Amino acid sequence: MAGETTLTIVGNLTADPEIRTIGTGATVANFTVASTPRVWNRQTNQYEDGQALFMRCSAWRDLAAHIAQSLKKGVRVIVTGRLQQRSYQAQDGSNRTIVELQVDEIGPSLRYAVAAVAKQSKPNGLQNNQQGQQSYSGGSTYGNPQQSGRQQDTPQPAANDPFGQPQSPEQDPWASSQPAPPADGPDDPEF
Repeated sequence: MAGETTLTIVGNLTADPEIRTIGTGATVANFTVASTPRVWNRQTNQYEDGQALFMRCSAWRDLAAHIAQSLKKGVRVIVTGRLQQRSYQAQDGSNRTIVELQVDEIGPSLRYAVAAVAKQSKPNGLQNNQQGQQSYSGGSTYGNPQQSGRQQDTPQPAANDPFGQPQSPEQDPWASSQPAPPADGPDDPEF
């Protein structure tokens, strides 16, 4: 959305993502990413850690479930999302304000690790939301809206389709090595 502050952060998860379901039935995953800058110190000839940034993050619905299944404490991740600020009143009566990252995309960093990707898909890329209506859940439909991101068998031609039937070289007019006479030309009686 326009006017929102977006941020990309690279760091490590400080704990396993906490997943819970709220009253409306939506699933949310909460976790913290610690991003620590490393700076080369010329005097000591070694890297030194700078001050760590601990960014609280939250992800919703399918993304929350995927995060809980895929990521664990200590995993280096790349997270992008929108910064959001909210205020609340603590149990002791004091007013508090927190800034957290509403996650749009997240994935493991491949700088120091390898990862295997397993696509999670729904039939036809559609799922029913809380109101029973269908909503899109991802995948590409470019060129074939029926496929919706999942592989289907190659369509078979109808039995009465002459163009879908394999033909022998004798029946195939394009298979002959001799050129066919022109349909319209000087010998055509129409001229």
